[in-house]
Amino acid sequence: MHSRRSDGGASASPELVNLAPATTAVVRGVVPVADLRHFFDASFGVLARAIETQRLTTLSPAFGLYHGSPGEFLNLEVGFVTDRTVRPEAGAVVGSLPGGRVARLTHFGSFDGLRSSWERLGSWIQERGLSAGEDRWETYVTQPSPDMDPRDLHTELNWPVTE
Repeated sequence: MHSRRSDGGASASPELVNLAPATTAVVRGVVPVADLRHFFDASFGVLARAIETQRLTTLSPAFGLYHGSPGEFLNLEVGFVTDRTVRPEAGAVVGSLPGGRVARLTHFGSFDGLRSSWERLGSWIQERGLSAGEDRWETYVTQPSPDMDPRDLHTELNWPVTE
């Protein structure tokens, strides 16, 4: 039996980390929020084929990089950090994750609780007098599967910041 955390399963403590930029293989899209799951599923299929045929090595779990503020539509990239540049193929294109200072928070639990964890991270950034970047990304540390308990998911929230 799983027990709920007193904080709603939300997250560990936020922290600041310094990251090097990373080369990625991604699928880009502007997607209605209602179609997000389908976009992720289709993107992973495209990426798996490109990674296999080009013999790339993935260096990270899957991620979703969001551009701008979320609304009815999301402008995003879904992909993996790779050992070298992907050749554009069937929707898979070259991308990158930014380097520099990043505020990070690990969310434990269902994807339904991600919004509150993002809000918590945003408040933490403001409380420290930092400016949050326009882009941010989620790294899906635990690969979701249909038969798993959503409370077992770990998602790393990453938000670039400046002084």
